[in-house]
Amino acid sequence: MDEMKELAGLRSEVPRPEPSGLRAEEERLRAAFAASPAAAPAARPWRRWSAPRLLVAGGMVAAAGAGVLVTVNGSGEDGDGRDGRVVHVMPVAAERVLTKAADNAGRSRELRPRVGQYLVFESRSMNQVEYNSAAGHARYLSRTHRKVWYPVKGTSVDGVIIGRSLEPRPYPGWPIPPEAREQAKEPGQGKPERLADFDQRAPFLRTDYAYLSTLPTTPAGMYEHLYTQLGHGPAADAEAWNRVSGMLREAYLPAAQRAALFRAAAAIPGATTVGTARDAYGRTGVAAARTNPSLGFREEYIFDRETYQYLGMRTTVTDAAKAKAPVGSVVASSALLKVEVADTAPSPVARRGPG
Repeated sequence: MDEMKELAGLRSEVPRPEPSGLRAEEERLRAAFAASPAAAPAARPWRRWSAPRLLVAGGMVAAAGAGVLVTVNGSGEDGDGRDGRVVHVMPVAAERVLTKAADNAGRSRELRPRVGQYLVFESRSMNQVEYNSAAGHARYLSRTHRKVWYPVKGTSVDGVIIGRSLEPRPYPGWPIPPEAREQAKEPGQGKPERLADFDQRAPFLRTDYAYLSTLPTTPAGMYEHLYTQLGHGPAADAEAWNRVSGMLREAYLPAAQRAALFRAAAAIPGATTVGTARDAYGRTGVAAARTNPSLGFREEYIFDRETYQYLGMRTTVTDAAKAKAPVGSVVASSALLKVEVADTAPSPVARRGPG
């Protein structure tokens, strides 16, 4: 039995972590050092049918001109207020795609879910999988189609997921290992399961509609929210960018908060525009992006070119040596296909233990 199967047998019901998530956690830890000692990074729930989590970080881009002053609880290396709060200045200079998305936030049909109902998200994703076995080191791109019922008020533990594996794709320059195709044929797919066994996120990282609908409706207020308990510098900016993804991937905000989020994200240092980007479903649009020079990736939020509605995310290689893939290769992506409201969710089936 190889290492991969031995680990799976120890606790098969626990969702497998994403490689992108592990790298992102490194950046979360760096951000924590710039924040208050009491502001430890919150663990994110791992899911079996995982959606991609961006590898966020990047160089800092100086913003010219005036700014909007906001303060964030915590402590930092510089720019502290006299009361110990970290002072952040929201730049006026803003990334174009997110600004356009904010302008169009109120033009789509508005969902108005009630407490007790569920928001239902249907999506596709592609993630990097990397492991060691008796046959050696392996890498490939795992693909999934998932449908998630997330409570209007509650955590991911209260959610339900139905997922199925799609045909895997090779990681650039690597062959697809036999185990990858075997996994795509595993029994039990297409049945409802609990979305997560635990959710240890801090309260300010909640993504249920009941909480998101209470967030600020001004860009400055939302900018402050994104930097909650963060300090200054590239690691803090990277974590703020990552928090945007948490409110886009499988979450729904009212139009006012959505517009504020886009304008706040557009002002995060390092945000730039990518003229053409394709999501995990093959739809082409424009993207707002940040580059992570330490990992060699660019993290992109993709929007429809005409309506500026959110489509999905992707991770693109910018440094071949660090990413171990050719520049321009896509090593992770997602596509949000549908969002709707439901009165009930399927009953999750019990997961079988090992043996």
